[in-house]
Amino acid sequence: MTPAWFPYCGPAPTPEAVLGRWNGDPLLLVALAGGLAVLLALRPSRQERTLAVLGVLALAVSFVSPLCAASSALFTARTVHHLWLTGVAAPLLAWSLPKVGGRLAAATLAQGAVLWLWHAPSLYALALSHDGLYWLMQVSLLGSAVWFWSAVRSASGALASGALLVTLVHTGLLGAILTFAPRAVYLPHAGTTAPWGLDWIEDQQLAGLIMWAPGAALYLAAALALLARSLGDPPFPERAA
Repeated sequence: MTPAWFPYCGPAPTPEAVLGRWNGDPLLLVALAGGLAVLLALRPSRQERTLAVLGVLALAVSFVSPLCAASSALFTARTVHHLWLTGVAAPLLAWSLPKVGGRLAAATLAQGAVLWLWHAPSLYALALSHDGLYWLMQVSLLGSAVWFWSAVRSASGALASGALLVTLVHTGLLGAILTFAPRAVYLPHAGTTAPWGLDWIEDQQLAGLIMWAPGAALYLAAALALLARSLGDPPFPERAA
């Protein structure tokens, strides 16, 4: 028998029920609204305010939409959730905040360390057993990713592309390990994947493939875009307020 898990996003839904599983946690909704209000008040330009709105909407997709509930059932959905958080919400927020210089190497290392740390099976299981640890996982993933993208934004095109390629390599390696692992290791999903037509190991393999291919494509596209931009105009010119 496997232990009962009580993830923040609620019990694992079936495919038939998942679309009705929106998260109406009032503390979460107040936090998202308050964060957006602060960002809109602090950012002077229309472009920065637009990016702030999009960033907070991306966070709402992560934690309010049925994706949150689906991540209780499938490690695959959890992987999509984390890719969305670190690869979509984080860069939107990073580009809406003031530019910060330097520390690209440290930010790259920190984001990688946080990502690998929370994919340790024991820590992942703990995060799905305790709301405080769940939010520690999410905040550390988002915070390190915002730091990383902020440092990428401020670096030269070549350095930024290099950091993105390093991230591509280590996330791809993690995805490959998950894809080719001889057994499933994320115990909270041992009894939740069958209604979705996947067994436990297939869910982990699919999650690894998503991290390996679409995840790599995201960082590769960003690296190529930044490198191409650096070959033309000066990188990330300051915008007028």
